[in-house]
Amino acid sequence: MATRSRSGGLFGAIAVDLRRLHETWMELVFPRQRESAHSVLGKWTPNTTTGRVGYRLWGAVGVLVVALLYPLALFGVMTRFYARKFDGTATRIGILGVVAISVVLWGALTVFARLRFSFAGFVAVGAAGVVATVSAAPAVVFSRVGGRATTVLLGYPFGTTAVFLPPVVAALYSPTLANAVFPQSESLAIWILDNVLYVGGVNEYLRSQYSLRGLGYVGMWFGIAVPLGWTLGSVVTLADLIRPK
Repeated sequence: MATRSRSGGLFGAIAVDLRRLHETWMELVFPRQRESAHSVLGKWTPNTTTGRVGYRLWGAVGVLVVALLYPLALFGVMTRFYARKFDGTATRIGILGVVAISVVLWGALTVFARLRFSFAGFVAVGAAGVVATVSAAPAVVFSRVGGRATTVLLGYPFGTTAVFLPPVVAALYSPTLANAVFPQSESLAIWILDNVLYVGGVNEYLRSQYSLRGLGYVGMWFGIAVPLGWTLGSVVTLADLIRPK
């Protein structure tokens, strides 16, 4: 009985999610589609033959769109959980607190690197700390100002930059990190060029104009971190549409 109850609760929650997502799709074109159960007027429906045909066609397209978007929405729910954890911590300690923690943490690691590693390793850790601190502070700022659009367009990209760029910058100065980071980066770059940026000959242009060495790795990972941040911000926004609480 308990298993059946949990199963019903799960499928019930999925049904609510799908309904909300489909109603949101319908509301892009037609008015008063969401939360009709709590509306005195109820859900709007067209009263002409042409309108009803268009309404049903748009709804059918929405079924396909929902089937594609729902897995992303579920991923957004998980991403939102960790994003809110970070946001709650940043709210408690403030922007200066985030910067101070980053400076203290990376400063301690830099001192350790100066005592234990080569000069190249010391520079690598120090450079990584600068990248992380400079990226983390704007991530917090843009999550506080300007609303959802600013958070998605700027806050998330700075956050992902703070995660991805430090090890790449450090690898520029550390042979040990370079052996781990650069071969994987090169393989990823080849895959992206051959499978994502082949449209319009973009991959051929990038291969002819840029070489993947030195700061080229930094540019590559910055180019990945920014759209990845936009993607994470978008799936969290999608999650907020179907599960606002």
